[in-house]
Amino acid sequence: MIWLEFLISAVLIVLAAIKLAECGDAIAVRTKLGGMFIGTLLLAGATSLPELFTTLSSINQQVPELAAGNIFGSSMFNMLMLAVLDLMNPRTRILRRVAMNHALSAGLAVLLTGTAVFFVMADVGVQIAWVGLDSLILVGMYWLSMRLIYAKHRIGSQTTETTDEKAEGLPGLGSAVVCFMGAAAVLVIVTPWLVRSSVGIAGITGLTTGFIGIALVALVTSLPEVVTAVTASRIGAHDLAVGNLFGSNIFNIFALGSTDVFYLQGRFLGVVDPSLTLAGLAGLLLTSVGLVSTVAQVERRFLFVEVDALLIILGYVGAMLLLYSRGILG
Repeated sequence: MIWLEFLISAVLIVLAAIKLAECGDAIAVRTKLGGMFIGTLLLAGATSLPELFTTLSSINQQVPELAAGNIFGSSMFNMLMLAVLDLMNPRTRILRRVAMNHALSAGLAVLLTGTAVFFVMADVGVQIAWVGLDSLILVGMYWLSMRLIYAKHRIGSQTTETTDEKAEGLPGLGSAVVCFMGAAAVLVIVTPWLVRSSVGIAGITGLTTGFIGIALVALVTSLPEVVTAVTASRIGAHDLAVGNLFGSNIFNIFALGSTDVFYLQGRFLGVVDPSLTLAGLAGLLLTSVGLVSTVAQVERRFLFVEVDALLIILGYVGAMLLLYSRGILG
């Protein structure tokens, strides 16, 4: 029954999040925002809402390790998808083509992830009311990152995209907003089911809730990013696909910091198991490889696989094996 509840909630979350991304894209087209800007900010935020709602539900159900594991695990999985997208396009090397367009967003993702890992390990016991200063710093860094990306978008957008053709067949702005809010409401309702069933699975399998968050919940909540990125890649919107993945990693840290506002027992980062920083460090390293890949212009292949994509895949598999060995309870 627990596995059935997990499966049903997972399917509903994916469907709702896909609809969320579609409606978010319609809003972006109707408001005439740029393609890279859409991927990094709007779509990244939309497809990352499952991580945010799952994290908040985890706090409500008193399983903070599941919340932190979901955030760090999702960042790892997003970088795995970056490598998969590169493999899907052997003739058009995505990590070469997007080049410097996403160097800023990738660098900011590295910075925010590294700062989050540092705060968990440093255990800075400074609070403002019940909220930790470390969490407030993470939230502030997120908004500063958004301002930097927006400023870069304004400076770099020398050409205006024609959105009239793309707007054909899309719903109007009002309908898109209603659709967006409806899909978000479904996520709010369904994510507690996912968290509850995940805790039950942890009890059955003997794994920690942190590892379940990294391996299982993070996979489900990242599926909207997967669908959005694959779809964008197939239609040639590579900036949209890569921007969504890097932007989601930035948003994940915002979700981690925002959770502290709803955790009334004290500092949220103070109760996160330091062992989960292994997942955070893995996400940091994989994002760093993705950053180097977007900046470097050297193409190297091992058989039919780009070396940087291969490094990300091997790094992800190795990190999951390490986390699995640490995630078994006695």
